[in-house]
Amino acid sequence: MDTKQLITFKTAADLLNFTHTAKILNFAQSSVTGQIKSLEAELGTPLFERLGKRLILTESGKQFKQYAEKMIMISEESKQVVKGGEEPTGTLTIGAQESQCTYRIPLLLKQFKNQFPKVKIVFKQSYSNEQAREQLLEGKLDIAFIMDKIRPVDSLHIETLIQEELKVVVASDYPLPKENYLFPLHYENETFLLTEKGCSYRTILEESFHTATLSILNKFEFVSIEAIKQCVNEGLGIAVLPAMVVEKEIKEGKMQEIAWMSLESTIHTQIAWHKDKWVTSPLRAFIELTRNTFIEFQNNTR
Repeated sequence: MDTKQLITFKTAADLLNFTHTAKILNFAQSSVTGQIKSLEAELGTPLFERLGKRLILTESGKQFKQYAEKMIMISEESKQVVKGGEEPTGTLTIGAQESQCTYRIPLLLKQFKNQFPKVKIVFKQSYSNEQAREQLLEGKLDIAFIMDKIRPVDSLHIETLIQEELKVVVASDYPLPKENYLFPLHYENETFLLTEKGCSYRTILEESFHTATLSILNKFEFVSIEAIKQCVNEGLGIAVLPAMVVEKEIKEGKMQEIAWMSLESTIHTQIAWHKDKWVTSPLRAFIELTRNTFIEFQNNTR
């Protein structure tokens, strides 16, 4: 097998469409089909099968995809080493939730692109930590930012970057009980503005109610954190969000914070990648830049 076959297979495995693969790689479709058949003959097992009009990977195809990606990366890395001083090239696929995309990642990406202008960045938003972990395990992401409690996963290398604080917030004129420290019982009948199920800070809020043997009775669910913030400002309900998302509005008096006694208010931003991932020079550089950038974030908040 050669690198061209591996790239054709990986592209087809990602797209699950030989016609689209041929267009992207500028091959005739017959060439794509021929390369895949040749690869299957060499391996002695089918890599794809057709179910009606759908093209899917076989179990062997799923397993081989992980090795194909490694071999392609090793090939690219070896070319860069042999060429010496040439700038690194390649593609990094990065996943993160909206809060990181908006408040943490832009500065990091700007610095990385300044240092490695020839490296292509593909950014994918993950709507939950579980989704990010699954995408890493499936090889759909090179690296992901996760905001959660520290939860080891055997197949992933997870590195803690910074401690984050959660805030329970309402509009500045939202009526509050007289008690200084509040519990779920005080707000059982209030409306909560929630992120999607699986989001770490939604889970922490729900655990707070569960501990008090209560349930969240009234809730609106949103995909967007910015939409939640706007609804909080309009007095539509209560939200639990990372401090970095709402600290400006609290300082400006647009929101007020609720002291929620039973809420575990600390989580961590972490980076994660698959333990078997071939760490290319661009990926290694991105990890190191991420570490340094988050050290700066931490120093600036002290």
